[in-house]
Order: sequence, then C-alpha cells, then structure tokens
Amino acid sequence: MSQSAPTREVARRAFATEFNDAGYTFTESDDERAPVYALLPTGESSNRVFFVGTLTEKEDVGEDSEYWRGRIVDPTGTFFVYAGQYQPEAASKLRDLEPPAYVAVVGKPRTYETDDGTVRVSVRPESITEVDAATRDRWVAETARRTVERVAAFDDEGNEYARMAREEYDYDPETYKAAALSALEDLDESGDELADDGSADADADVSGDAPDGTGPAGAPEP
Repeated sequence: MSQSAPTREVARRAFATEFNDAGYTFTESDDERAPVYALLPTGESSNRVFFVGTLTEKEDVGEDSEYWRGRIVDPTGTFFVYAGQYQPEAASKLRDLEPPAYVAVVGKPRTYETDDGTVRVSVRPESITEVDAATRDRWVAETARRTVERVAAFDDEGNEYARMAREEYDYDPETYKAAALSALEDLDESGDELADDGSADADADVSGDAPDGTGPAGAPEP
C-alpha cells in the first residue's frame, strides 16, 4: 500500500509590521517533531511565511563559519533573515546579492528573547529569489487583501486562532488593516488593479514544482 509524501505547510503572507509582532509560538501536538507555528496577531497560524521586499543590507555575522544576516524592507517595516550552513542555498544567495535588490523569500518564523525580555522575530529562509518590481507590487496587493480578510474574520465565532490572538496579544487588528491599506496606496494604478484580480492564491503552498521552494520560473509563486 503506497503512502503519499508529506506536504509542506502553507506559506502565509504577512507584512513586516504584523510579522514582527508575532512573538507567540505554539505546537498543536505533543510530538517532538510537531511543526512550530507563529501566531499572527490577525488570527492565523504560520509555520512558513512568504514575503517580497527590498534587500537593503547584508552582513556576514558568523564567527567560525559564514552566517548571513539580511535586512529586507516592505512598505510597512523590516524583515530580518538569517542563513548559515544549514541553509546553504539561501546563504549563498545572500552572499552573491548586491543591495538594493527586490527579493522573494520563503522561510520559517523564528523567535528569540533578548536579555530584557523582548521577543524578536526573524526568518530562517528556505529560498531567496531575486525578482522584479512587478512581482513586489503583486505581493503587496495580494498580501493587503489577505490581511484585510483576516481582520474582517477576526470576530467570527469559531475562529480559534483569533481567539488565541486575543488571549496572547494586546494588539488591535485594525492597525494591521490600516498598514495594509497604506501599503496599497504606495502602489501605482497597476498595483491597485492587481489588488482585485484574485489571480494569486496566497494560502496555496508556494513550493510549486521545484524542490527549493520556487515555481517553474525560479521565483516563489505569488
């Protein structure tokens, strides 16, 4: 009897302003290999994240071996990605890229607590792909739509992740809606049209057909 191969977790779209507030993580079983999820404040679980922005800085912060840190900005804030020997393709890409550059990233949320108790959120990238401005604009438009949808469903009865977000966070989901709408305002008319085309399924597995988390064209599917 054949068994189907395990599928990857869905990669969620989130703007930096919301992602950086997603400091609470959890698992849904006691299995030591159970996936770890970050809880988005708009009421969604995220084991993987998909974002597009401008790589503005990169730095090798490793001591004994290469460990690259990248600073990637979207219209709402900054993502930090870290890649080393266990993410060789992503680390190699960071090494080769020259800022500024538009990049699409698929990766896993990671949290750590500073000495003063502040929780910082970063991304361990599975793939980093250089893209163009049009891809960035499509991502902004679709991510804004998804963010607004999550906020609209936040008070729905039975929305367990929204209920968890109310318990774990003291954030007003409307602030993320405002940030999403502000991001849309930064797009030109073509970007505004993309917000309504519905062509990209944000909550589809963006791994596509390639083993490195990219689509057939080499860029993460938007």
